[in-house]
Amino acid sequence: MRARSSKPARKPDNRDGARLAVALERIPHRCLIKLKAIRPALKRAERRAADFLLTHPDEVAELGVVEFGRRAGCSEATVVRLAQRLGYPGFPELKRDFAAFEPLPTYSDVAPEDPAETVARKVFANSVQALHDTLEALDWRAYQAAVEALAVAPRLAFIGLGNAAVVAREAYHQFLRLGVPCFTAEDPDLQLILVNNQLARGDVLVAISYTGEGKPVLTVVRQARARGITVLALTNFPRSTLARLANVTLLTAVFQEHVNGEIGSKRLAQLAVLESLYVNYLLRAGPKLRRSLARVNQALGANKLRNPFPENPNAHTSP
Repeated sequence: MRARSSKPARKPDNRDGARLAVALERIPHRCLIKLKAIRPALKRAERRAADFLLTHPDEVAELGVVEFGRRAGCSEATVVRLAQRLGYPGFPELKRDFAAFEPLPTYSDVAPEDPAETVARKVFANSVQALHDTLEALDWRAYQAAVEALAVAPRLAFIGLGNAAVVAREAYHQFLRLGVPCFTAEDPDLQLILVNNQLARGDVLVAISYTGEGKPVLTVVRQARARGITVLALTNFPRSTLARLANVTLLTAVFQEHVNGEIGSKRLAQLAVLESLYVNYLLRAGPKLRRSLARVNQALGANKLRNPFPENPNAHTSP
């Protein structure tokens, strides 16, 4: 029997985190955000390959698939599979991406000593980056399928929990202005009632969840699928339960962390995706829906000191 080593295992220290932070700056940005999204759901061998890529990015361009697998402790097939899950046709394309990589400005954490203007600029920069990353991460086939599903659905419903409920309600308001039969609910019980009493086969349920793992949302989605209702998911993680359950999945790509642990920019990305779907819907809408929108906009002017939608487009209100 081999004697156990008396040498204790080395505990990670702050230098490990610093080294990892430096390594992360050497990974192509599009690859990094995809890797962050899928890593929690990877199998053990794939995760070893992913971790080697995360910690040795400067070596990737110089390694063949055999050597990469040997160093990472996995098979060649696992390396190729990981490359494909990261959006590359194969390992050679991943290598070329790393070889051509030029570092982009990294996300900057807000520090207690930052002046107020610096904090504002960092928050704005993170939000802009979240929108850009989401646009680059969208699967345009899935997006087109989402547009088509919304366009033909007799009724629409939008659900989310917590802050996602705010996003759902905003989308509900937009489609309601067009005169589209649509629903929303923030309470999980009301969401179940909505799916079982207000929606039917062929209708569309838009489920919004950053993690894609909220139990109440998943319960509603499962019941919707059982009733033949099309589920359009908006989530940040492609391997989440919500993404697997949905008929169509659209992904945001938001991984910045704010000082309070909440990622406010994830809501901006969700709102932008839904706004773009609304505009596509509006462009496809017939004259009846456009007239409905104009009528509603005119009516809403009654609640404003100055009507931004005058009946006569040439009319002006005196100051």
